[in-house]
Amino acid sequence: MIDNKLQKAVSEALKNLYNIDTPAENVVLQKTKKEFSGDYTIVVFPFVKQARKSPEMVAGELGEAVKNMLEEVSDYNVIKGFLNFTVSDGYWTSYADSISTDTHLGMTAPNPNDAPVVIEYSSPNTNKPLHLGHIRNNLLGWSVSQLLTANGRNVKKVNLVNDRGIHICKSMLAWLRFGNGETPESSGLKGDHLVGKYYVEFDKHYKAEIKELMDKGVEEEQAKKEAPLMIEAQKMLKRWEEGDKEIRALWEKMNSWVYAGFDETYRKMGVGFDKIYYESNTYLLGKELVQKGLDMGVLYRKEDGSVWCDLTDAGLDQKLLLRKDGTSVYMTQDLGTALLRQQEFGADQLIYVVGNEQDYHFQVLKIVLSRLGFDWADKVYHLSYGMVELPNGKMKSREGTVVDADDLIEEMEKTAEEMCRDRGKNDDMTPEQLKELYHILALGALKYFILKVDPTKTMLFNPAESIDFNGNTGPFIQYTYARIRSIIRKAIGEKGIDLNANPKDVVLNDKEREVIKLLHDISSTVSQAAASFSPAMIANYTYDLAKAFNSFYQDTPILRESDANRMLFLVKLCNAVSLAIKNMMLILGIEVPERM
Repeated sequence: MIDNKLQKAVSEALKNLYNIDTPAENVVLQKTKKEFSGDYTIVVFPFVKQARKSPEMVAGELGEAVKNMLEEVSDYNVIKGFLNFTVSDGYWTSYADSISTDTHLGMTAPNPNDAPVVIEYSSPNTNKPLHLGHIRNNLLGWSVSQLLTANGRNVKKVNLVNDRGIHICKSMLAWLRFGNGETPESSGLKGDHLVGKYYVEFDKHYKAEIKELMDKGVEEEQAKKEAPLMIEAQKMLKRWEEGDKEIRALWEKMNSWVYAGFDETYRKMGVGFDKIYYESNTYLLGKELVQKGLDMGVLYRKEDGSVWCDLTDAGLDQKLLLRKDGTSVYMTQDLGTALLRQQEFGADQLIYVVGNEQDYHFQVLKIVLSRLGFDWADKVYHLSYGMVELPNGKMKSREGTVVDADDLIEEMEKTAEEMCRDRGKNDDMTPEQLKELYHILALGALKYFILKVDPTKTMLFNPAESIDFNGNTGPFIQYTYARIRSIIRKAIGEKGIDLNANPKDVVLNDKEREVIKLLHDISSTVSQAAASFSPAMIANYTYDLAKAFNSFYQDTPILRESDANRMLFLVKLCNAVSLAIKNMMLILGIEVPERM
């Protein structure tokens, strides 16, 4: 790659001219600013003192030396202490030709023998369906997995289903009290939606009981503890942990409804996992670790029987690890799950994709694991992301004010259908093909809109903006890809273009050069995005590429080009762009249609 060659050449020139030892990797290359002539810029001020010459003289001497070393450098210019190199058309056209049929463009194959990166995402509770917040989690987890895989990492995607706990008992108890034997079959509801209905039902009756107690003069906090429904739910949880057959049977039945619902939603979203863990299978291991901590003296038991970790010396507070009745909390099972994964995978890194409201939780997890003597505790990494908000504010599961994932996907498919019909360009497609197209566009719009935002930022989701065919959207990029594929089909079918043929020397215009330079950045973009766990970098790179292609396309009559050699080059350049778009969108989990 020319950037690496430039770094090595500058390093060598510094040594030859001024006896300055600067490793090539320490030579900082920048993209030349658009208002100046050139492709790459080096700031020479760091070398001026040792060279004992003016910045302009150092830049001029370095420029001349590098130009003589590299045939790929066609020119250079100096602006004070800035040395700008211009790369030859021959290099750019040769590079474009070399990648024009590379189906793995931008991707590095992972070594399956490397220690894996284990990424946990989704982690739903079995008391409600997946909603918009879960969508960001799933899409981010899947995309980061794809991104790291594209960067050559061996990735294992895992899901921890929170299938036990007080929240699960709330849905179970409400169904027993108010459900009248309702099932997914009898109600026509997906299983996860049905169970979620009773989670909301519990909250409604629980609040009524709290109000009744407060009307009798009980303080609010005390009323929350004394409400009969909450007391009964806590008893149900204890019976569950004690293995009560009746409670376990009900739990298995209702969870089976939810799992079937989750599987359908995951399929719609196009995400999946290499392994699924269940909290009900890991919390006991967590309890064993709590006992180990007590035996080691790094945890302590209060008079009421609850177990805690004192983290005040780490600038935190005291953390509950086991309730006074012996039932576990989230931290209990997370300790057990972390140990289980490390034993199973020997992971190079354990990444948890969880919202930023759990930043404290993962601080505690790392500290407790470390105090329990696990030297791999520093491999735990919390990929913290911001919440998703709607134009009308935050969502609340207990109050039933969430946007269900299934409903959102269905609405976006309808919007995609309406927009395609308004454009009137799909009359030759069968109903089945159209249905598939609407789904691809809907998911492309949803995924791109969410993933183009830096993961650390809270985002406002606006469905109408996301599915626009113009601007920085998934459908815009999908349409660009479909347009390119149409050009290539015509080039092969009508013009007889052979993509395996090699064009001869081609003179580039500015827009063609801009497209090639963006393609040249693809590998470094993937590498940088993987290092920062940021699919947003991939999304915005792909948009820039699509935008640059469309600008080039508007000015270039590709299939009306009279010079056969130049037409061949332009078609091969189009093919390279389509491969880059396809691979980058694949990292985002987005399909690109061949026709639109």
